[in-house]
Formats: sequence, C-alpha cells, structure tokens
Amino acid sequence: MDRERPGDKKRIAVLASGRGSNFQAVIDAIAAAEIPAVCVGLVTDNPGAYAIKRAEAAGMPVTVIDYARFSSKAAYEEALLDAMRSCRADLFVLAGYMRILGPGIVHEFSGRMMNIHPALLPSFAGLHAQRQAVESGVKVSGCTVHLVDEGMDTGPIVVQRCVPVLPDDDESTLADRILVEEHEALPFAVKLFCEDRLEVTGRRVRIR
Repeated sequence: MDRERPGDKKRIAVLASGRGSNFQAVIDAIAAAEIPAVCVGLVTDNPGAYAIKRAEAAGMPVTVIDYARFSSKAAYEEALLDAMRSCRADLFVLAGYMRILGPGIVHEFSGRMMNIHPALLPSFAGLHAQRQAVESGVKVSGCTVHLVDEGMDTGPIVVQRCVPVLPDDDESTLADRILVEEHEALPFAVKLFCEDRLEVTGRRVRIR
C-alpha cells in the first residue's frame, strides 16, 4: 500500500526501546478517534521491549532490529533505514527510543519524526532528565515533544507541558508526575501533525 492520499488518514509508525507507555497512549488515542491516523507498526531495537506486547495486543506488525546483533552502528542504521522505508509512514513517533538517529535517517525523514523527552527543553537534554531537574533545584519541569534533528533533543519544539518540582521530590516521583503529562502531550502533538496544523519556520513551530 502506498502512503495515504491527501485527505485520508495519516500513516504513523512508532520507534520504542522499552515499556512503551507513550506508545500505548498514542494507540489509545487512535482507537478513540482522537487522532486521524492509522498506526502501521512498531520498530524496536530491543527484543525484550514490553512495547512489543502492546503492539501485538493491538494487532500491529512489529519489526525487531536487535542492536546487539550488528557489528557496527552503521550496519544497524542501514537495517533501521530499510525498516522505516518499508513502513511508508507519514510520521515516525519516537516513544522512548533510546538511540540517537544518524544523519542519513534524519535527513530522509526530516520534519516527519517526533520525539518525547521528560524535561522542558532546551534544559536537561539527554539521559536522566528528571534527575538533572531535581539536582539542579529548579521549581518547574515537565515534558517536551519536538521534531527530530541531528542533535540530542535539540529539534524544534511542538508541545510542552509543565509540572512543579516539589521539595521532597526524587528522580522517581518527579518522573511519575511528568509521565502523566507525557501521555497527554504526545498524542496531542501527533494529532496536530495528522491534522496538518503544524507550520515549521526555522526553529519555531506554529500551530494553525
């Protein structure tokens, strides 16, 4: 099947490495007709990812590209690129995908990949964002959905949600509260894309 014609539902695919709770939030929003899209599959680098069970429960195809089985990152990314092309997706959603994509993939799918990050970017990029927030003493943190570029969590920002950082918070308690907002922010951002409501100019994303 070719990619959908204008006016039809968008085709989305998800990349995930772990439990896939944000993936589930997107699945549920599609099932509730909140997102005008069809999810055409999951691609994962982790054969033990719980996200696989979520995809199977929803009747979605799963492609496992086990990073450990490749001799180099270049070989892995060649296989990943082939898998992504096979999806024929309008949008790729990175929902807990724990690898930085190489420039070849970023260029081919520029403007068509979204990532969810548990901090208010540009603050606290990279790993352990919630720990970074607690240790820095900030009073507010949250989550960010952004378009993917070649940097680490540096692409144009689509949606952000805020949560307070409480005096007795640790990494775990803050992460739990941020996750609640992630489950709202990511489906909303995907919805905006699928409704053709995003206009990107440089680093600015305007919602129409």
